[in-house]
Amino acid sequence: MEDLVSETALIKLSRLVALRRELDAVANNVANVETTGFKAKRVRFQEYLAPVERAEITSKPERPVSLVAADAGFTDFSKGAPQVTGSPLDVAIDGDAFFVVQTPAGERYTRNGAFTLDSAGRLVTMAGDPVLTTTGPLALSPQEGEARIGADGVISTRQGPRGRLRLVRFEAPQNLQAHGGNLFRSDQPPRELAAGSVRLFQGALEKSNVQATLEMSRLVEINRAYQLVSSLLKEDGDLDELKRLAEF
Repeated sequence: MEDLVSETALIKLSRLVALRRELDAVANNVANVETTGFKAKRVRFQEYLAPVERAEITSKPERPVSLVAADAGFTDFSKGAPQVTGSPLDVAIDGDAFFVVQTPAGERYTRNGAFTLDSAGRLVTMAGDPVLTTTGPLALSPQEGEARIGADGVISTRQGPRGRLRLVRFEAPQNLQAHGGNLFRSDQPPRELAAGSVRLFQGALEKSNVQATLEMSRLVEINRAYQLVSSLLKEDGDLDELKRLAEF
């Protein structure tokens, strides 16, 4: 019976760890439901057979234990709903592309087109990072008047065209790594997009693609499952067994 309890404890513990990872991912999604351009994080689950070698865990060392694991997860890059803001420096992308932002850590990529001008007249994100055009950062003077951003990404003022927003695409966006709420980084160079490859909308933003109602329901379900497995571990005395094994 002691051997059986040990195997059961390991199975429950693996489930608990997987649930915790999913709970963290869903909670992060809910926290960013209002973050412009945010992409929901998902967790994959997979079964794996863990060989058990200690006699204290099982009397049959050759028999593997079936456990559940949550892998590193992935980002859902489906498009969020557009939101009209009327701000001339807000831009939404209609298509598969990312804006390029220059940060102290290097180039980062985002779907968040909420831009503004800093005290030096540079086009920047709300965090103050320069937004890149095809020729680098762009600075506008107050005398140029209000900027207009065309569907092709060309930025124009009373002085005429002043630059074109740099837009890029990734062949495998699932390999992008999150860097903050709505920024991503890549170990591979992106593909530069020509004018007209995607369409931009001035005066609009792409909202988070998190579906709040579904995520909140999932959050409740995961919490219940987590509490259930935790209580089973305590009731069956498996926590004491796991502590004993950890000290072995």
